Amino acid sequence: MYWLPNKPERVVHQDTRSGQTVLGVAVSLLFFVFIIFLSVSKAHLPILPLILVLLPIVFITTFINTDVALIVLIFSMLLSPELTVAEVPQRAVVIRIDDILLIVVFFSWLAKMAINKQLGLLRHTVLNLPIAIYILVCVLSTAIGVITGHVHPIKSSFYILKYIEYFMLFFMTTNNIRNRRQIRTFIVILLITCILTCIYAIATAGIMGRATAPFEGSKGEPNTLGGYLILLFAISAGFFLYAPSRIWRLYCGALVCLIFFTLLQTLSRGSYLAFIPMYLTLIMLTKRKKILLIGILLLGVLILPAVVPTKVTERITKTFVPGRVYKPLGKQIPLDEAAAARIETWGWVINKWMRRPFLGYGVSGLGIIDSQYPRVLAETGIIGLWIFIWLLFTIFKTGLYTYKVIQDDWGHGLALGFLSGFIGLTVHCFTAGTFIIVRIMEPLWFLTAIIVMLPELQDSPEGA
Repeated sequence: MYWLPNKPERVVHQDTRSGQTVLGVAVSLLFFVFIIFLSVSKAHLPILPLILVLLPIVFITTFINTDVALIVLIFSMLLSPELTVAEVPQRAVVIRIDDILLIVVFFSWLAKMAINKQLGLLRHTVLNLPIAIYILVCVLSTAIGVITGHVHPIKSSFYILKYIEYFMLFFMTTNNIRNRRQIRTFIVILLITCILTCIYAIATAGIMGRATAPFEGSKGEPNTLGGYLILLFAISAGFFLYAPSRIWRLYCGALVCLIFFTLLQTLSRGSYLAFIPMYLTLIMLTKRKKILLIGILLLGVLILPAVVPTKVTERITKTFVPGRVYKPLGKQIPLDEAAAARIETWGWVINKWMRRPFLGYGVSGLGIIDSQYPRVLAETGIIGLWIFIWLLFTIFKTGLYTYKVIQDDWGHGLALGFLSGFIGLTVHCFTAGTFIIVRIMEPLWFLTAIIVMLPELQDSPEGA
């Protein structure tokens, strides 16, 4: 047929696409370097007018080439400042540049889908149903909470919009992925973003007191950075174990070391805890270099206590200093204030939940709860918690399926890293609202979309 390209035209198309990708990377880096400069400059030039000028450009760029827009989004996941858009009781409502970019990109993509109907709208995946039901339960419980006066409508609307944003990114990415070459480009950009984030975190750790991601305020959010690093450590380790080329192994091996050093500097005990199941999952599932991983683990247990910075060991041992004493199962365990507060949160949430057991109090109905599972229980009740667990289980099952069926080494490494990082984040949830934190969820849902699509692309040519 006349529209099918012959071989020479296909090469030209690939070269053009590669040029567009390089241009997208260059423009993205310049954009975020400029944003960072404006944010830290003494002149305090307004960022919002600049964003309003650039949004139409992003809209048009997405319409022309969604890949370039996704590259911009990948950079923005960790390298975007926040803006205060509203003040509600006890808390300011803030959005980040990546929130705005994602919404603009999504609606531009929808417009593109509407005009070119051959592209389709939503690709069918096993995650569509649990995602749709979970959103429905969040909206229903929040609507009831607004009616009964438990929920502030503006505050809850922004939180629900955040939840939907992550799923928007998932659907848009699954619909846009066409070949493995495209995936590799996205992964390289993701790892470059991780390097920039680690360099920033290490460089500012002395000023902030702990390593934190860019634009996290005066005190920062080390636990947020810790959760992100858990995921990216696992991805990098997966590539280190399975990468077919020496360059990839050296690159990812160096990145693993950089991420681990940065993770130590966060002083995040929840992230340290999440690192254990993540690393054990790597050992259990890998079919390569298992002995190496076990050897590194044993060596780390022996020498790390002697070589890690003193502030790291103090942070860990401080958990069990006499602050308050709890008696689980008849044993007295001394805990510091922060650890004790998290245990108290569970008891407080369960007492509240018993009054509204099925649909809870609505999103943000009981305020800020720094633990994902009790938060879901408080906001959406036992129904929402079961659906949330179903969603997590479906993600895990999908990752495991991809790991088993994928045939190439590169895909094996990515699937292994994703599974291990995901397990780590399910433990990280006990100490943070991990699955509502934008800087963790955007990378996770982006990677989830890639993992979902990998089995469909394994038989396709590299650049098809």
